[in-house]
Amino acid sequence: MTAQQPLTYEAFAELAAADPAVVGLVLKGSRAHDGMTTRHSDHDVYVVLADDATTDLTRFAGHRTAQLDLVVISLSDFRAAGMPGFERYALARAHVVLDRLDGGIARMIADKASLETEEAFRNASDWLDAYANSLYRSLKNHRDGQTLAARLDAADSARFLLELLFATDRRPRPYNKYLEWELSRHPLPGWDTDVLLRAVDDISATGDPALQRNMFTLVEAAAREAGHADVLDAWGEDLYFMRTR
Repeated sequence: MTAQQPLTYEAFAELAAADPAVVGLVLKGSRAHDGMTTRHSDHDVYVVLADDATTDLTRFAGHRTAQLDLVVISLSDFRAAGMPGFERYALARAHVVLDRLDGGIARMIADKASLETEEAFRNASDWLDAYANSLYRSLKNHRDGQTLAARLDAADSARFLLELLFATDRRPRPYNKYLEWELSRHPLPGWDTDVLLRAVDDISATGDPALQRNMFTLVEAAAREAGHADVLDAWGEDLYFMRTR
């Protein structure tokens, strides 16, 4: 394509559909999230090639414009993409445009959308400890008059809290851009979406100690029920400092 005629998503999709080496096309990003597309949205596409396939489409590897962003990848590498990794959520909510594997591409997407039980439990334990650590630091900093440090640690704790709650539900945490979108369509069991979002917003903005302690009380109860008592009990008497007074 010339500079005057950039490659469009529609033109590339037609090329890919005509190439037998392509076993899958996967659209991710804002165009895979209903209602999130703006005039600035491009098309983010994974082009999945059969392992050891030979195709001229590899010339598009790394293609990136304001309209079209392409990742050309082998089937084996696509299976492993985001498992684990930052890309996991993007792929978990991606749309399958082309699947020449009788649903095989769709099954890989479904695998990325759901953490295995042991993986989820292990991740939740780690995020719980990180959440408690940042909350504890925030409360101590607030006590000692370190207001900026207290707010920064509170913001960190909110991030770790979300990681914890999504891991507990065996889901990858959405990017911040899609958090409200995700929760409005797929609420976290046991949590009121509006209340949770408001609390995360307020904690991140203000680091309010009372609000943080109220949230920790809810999280502690849920974490113990989920089997993470050992993580919490390792904090010993510091738990009293973190709980609602």
